[in-house]
Amino acid sequence: MTKLISWNLLRLTGASLDDIVRLIRREDPDILLMQEATQDIDGLTRKVGGQYQRNQLPGRVHGLAVWTPMPLLSRPVVMPLQAGAMFHRICQIIQFGSITVANVHLSHGQILNRRQLRRIAKVLPYRSAVVGDYNLIGPPLLPGFRDVGPREPTHVAGDMVPLRVDRCLIRGVACLEARALLREASDHRPIVVRLALASERQATEAIPLDVVA
Repeated sequence: MTKLISWNLLRLTGASLDDIVRLIRREDPDILLMQEATQDIDGLTRKVGGQYQRNQLPGRVHGLAVWTPMPLLSRPVVMPLQAGAMFHRICQIIQFGSITVANVHLSHGQILNRRQLRRIAKVLPYRSAVVGDYNLIGPPLLPGFRDVGPREPTHVAGDMVPLRVDRCLIRGVACLEARALLREASDHRPIVVRLALASERQATEAIPLDVVA
């Protein structure tokens, strides 16, 4: 079983390195995905060890980052996505044991971010998960994948509109738990999912009602 946490840090004004260290020590994840990570986070391994990689979005001060307490078999791969009106997006693909995880921070355009998801899905193996800040409203419309992330709001747009934009889509694996943590230093709540290898039948079964409610 793999405990995965994803958190949009809110670049320069949100979660600090010490906030992330506290989260790791409290929740003990097997893998931590971060969006809007800046160079201030690059000292993470000096605090908690493990393996870390940050990939900056083109022309931005922030990007995608991954941390794990155990060595990865290979370095995460950076995949370019379709560009939005403002700037380019990337996806960070991590091989974690028998599951491939795509760390994403998708565009705000509701047609574009679904196109970006389809591009990512084409390169992923069967047992995979796409996790992160989707900036997406409504169903993802990604055939073959199930939306198993927390069903409660994870972000409040303009401090007024609650949205469920931090998500997890899976294919070929089972989700045993999904929850959103309390809001801390960022405007996004961290989300936690527990994923496990499963037979093809188990991987397509409905997840427990307390996850989808």
